[in-house]
Amino acid sequence: MASSLTSHERQWLDYLKDIGFEELCLERSPEAQTHQAAEATASVTAADAAPRPAETAPATVAPVLEVSPPSGDLASLAESAAACTACKLSERRKTVVFGSGRPDADLMFIGEGPGAEEDRQGLPFVGPAGEKLTQIIKAIGLERDAVYIANVVKCRPPGNRDPEPEEVAACRGYLEGQIDQVGPRVIVALGRVAAQMLLDTGAPLGRLRGEWHSVRGVPVRATYHPAALLRNPGYRAPTWEDMQIVRDRLAEEPA
Repeated sequence: MASSLTSHERQWLDYLKDIGFEELCLERSPEAQTHQAAEATASVTAADAAPRPAETAPATVAPVLEVSPPSGDLASLAESAAACTACKLSERRKTVVFGSGRPDADLMFIGEGPGAEEDRQGLPFVGPAGEKLTQIIKAIGLERDAVYIANVVKCRPPGNRDPEPEEVAACRGYLEGQIDQVGPRVIVALGRVAAQMLLDTGAPLGRLRGEWHSVRGVPVRATYHPAALLRNPGYRAPTWEDMQIVRDRLAEEPA
């Protein structure tokens, strides 16, 4: 495989290997395949042979986005995710937790990632936090099967730690595909980690709450994670305030 790659592709693969990616599925364009034949007989230039300077390495893992899953309906995306090994989270998962709910829902909830119970069942937001989310959904006059629920990453991070940037980048294509295919009128980001990763910001949840954001043209509201409400009842009132605003937005006539 390595001998069939261009020098540019080899540099990116070496870089991805250095940051922990062991397996990648690359789709080569016809232009790249044509270029490979010419490059195979060319001598390696000094620029090709030189190591990549550390100071020029990108701050984010942009190459991962180049190998994100192809577009398709939710079933196709779920099938692709089930076989995904684009990041190290795939090594210890029991199941891929893709998403659940109505495929054309007006309201979409996005959390950070699966926990232990979600990893066992293959469904997002089960267990105590899932029960709390169901209560929140019912409080605004909806049933759980009328919304769509997903996570930023589809495999459980070990010890329920925060997902790492390269893991988020590896799953970004799946999440964006879900948003595009469901086409919700409103997205609710559940918790600090989900809000920061979805909105690509380091701002604290306190600053992200209380205003509308936008992802892929969809209005986004950030609120507390259901698990946080179980630990701190003081979060229930502000969460209810956030969800009333979401409810009222959904009650408006579609543009």
